[in-house]
Amino acid sequence: MDNSKHSDIEIEILLLGKWRFDTSSEKITVEFRDDMTYEQTRVQILLFSKPKELITGNKFTGVWYVSQKKLHLNVRTMPRSFFNFKIPLAFKISLADIAATLASVFIPENYDVIRINNSKFFIKDKEQSIIGTKLNNNNNNNRKPIY
Repeated sequence: MDNSKHSDIEIEILLLGKWRFDTSSEKITVEFRDDMTYEQTRVQILLFSKPKELITGNKFTGVWYVSQKKLHLNVRTMPRSFFNFKIPLAFKISLADIAATLASVFIPENYDVIRINNSKFFIKDKEQSIIGTKLNNNNNNNRKPIY
């Protein structure tokens, strides 16, 4: 299968905004921001995967970048996690955020960008191919004001 004909910078520009990805086991929404951060929500659709969602949470934030036509996601925080409690020291430490950061160093999320345009995104990881659909186009110029 041919990789995307776009450059890394073009892929990054096309990625900006909110995308929806459906896999066989979960529904994922990712908002890619222009400051190279992202917010990801994962909802498990299989009953036996629901405990994982309760333990780890379903909202993740991190940093992203594209290199050699691969999308890299590095998790930094898990804001709605069962294990995301604070240790009362001189400064607040979140155990889940530390675990997420360490895990993303050793087990990063990498996806081959196969195809992308303004509305569809086709990526592949080691196990499966995933198709994404853009949820919002930042094309508000076509809207007429309501008076």
